[in-house]
Amino acid sequence: MSSQASHSKPSVLRAKAAPPSSLIRKLLKYKYYYALLLPGLIYFIVFKYVPMGGVIIAFKDYKLTQGVMGSPWVGLKWFRILWSTGDFWNALYNTLLISFYKLIFGFPAPIALAILLNEVINRRFKRIIQSILYFPHFLSWIVLGGILFAILSPGTGLLAWLGFSSSPLMQPESFRSLLVVSHIWKEVGWGTVIYLAAIAGINPEMYEAARMDGANRFRLISHVTLPAISGTIVIMLILRTGQILSAGFDQVFILSNDVVLHVADILDTYVYRVGLSLGRFSIATAAGLFQSLAGLLLLLFTNWLARRFSDQGLW
Repeated sequence: MSSQASHSKPSVLRAKAAPPSSLIRKLLKYKYYYALLLPGLIYFIVFKYVPMGGVIIAFKDYKLTQGVMGSPWVGLKWFRILWSTGDFWNALYNTLLISFYKLIFGFPAPIALAILLNEVINRRFKRIIQSILYFPHFLSWIVLGGILFAILSPGTGLLAWLGFSSSPLMQPESFRSLLVVSHIWKEVGWGTVIYLAAIAGINPEMYEAARMDGANRFRLISHVTLPAISGTIVIMLILRTGQILSAGFDQVFILSNDVVLHVADILDTYVYRVGLSLGRFSIATAAGLFQSLAGLLLLLFTNWLARRFSDQGLW
C-alpha cells in the first residue's frame, strides 16, 4: 500500500505542475509588448466600441427625459424621414463630391512628393524640406483656418495686395477647390512618411540591375520604384476609399459660413447641426449610422476589386 501511495503522489504533483498552454507562453514571452499595446486597446474599446451601443437611438424616438432604454421603438421611421429630406441629399452630394476631389487630386500628391524627395541627394536640404512639409500636419484646423482667413482676407490679407474685392471663402464656386487645396497643403507632407518608408525598403540591387540595363531616372521610377511600392499604394487607396463619406468635419466646420453652406454642408456637419444644434438626436444618429455602413460597404467593395485585379488587399 505504501509503495502504491508513493507512486501515485508524484503523478499528482506532475499533473499540478503541467506546463502552461502555448497561448499563455506567448503572452508571457511578449508581455512587455502587450503592455505597450494596452493603452491603445483601452482607447479603442472605450471611445470606439462602447459608444456603438448608442446606435439603437436611430431606431427609437429618443427623449432625454426617458433615456435610451426607456424611449419607445419606432423601427425605420427616422431613416424614412432622413431619406425624404432635401438637406440630407444635398449633404450627401457635397460629401461625395468633396471626397472624390480629395481622392483624385490629394491621393497621388504624397506618392509623387515621396518619389521627388527620394531623388534628392543632399541630405541636409532633404531634411529641411521634409520638416517644412510635415509641419502643417501637426497644426489643428483652428490654427490653419486662422491663417487662411488672414491670407485670404480682401481687406488686410494677400488678396488685398492683388486687388481682389472678395474672399474665395465667401464664394460658392471656389469654396470646394479651396477645401481640396488646403487639405493637400496640410496632409501631403505627412502622407509621404509611409511612401518614403516603403521606398526605403526596396532592394538597392534592383536599381543597380536597372542601371546596368541602361535605365535612366524616369525608367527607374516607373519600372522599379512604383512597382515595388504598389502594395502600399493599394492598401492606402482601400483605406482612403472607406473614408469617402467622411470629408473632414474639422476643416469644413472651421472654414464654412452661411454664404457657402449649400456647397459646404457635408454629412459630418449635417449630423452635428441636426443632432446637437437642433436636438434631433435620433435622426442625427440615423444619418451617422448610414454614413458608417456605407463607408464599410465601400471599403469591402474596394478591397474585393483590389484582390480581383491586383491580388493585393487588406485581407
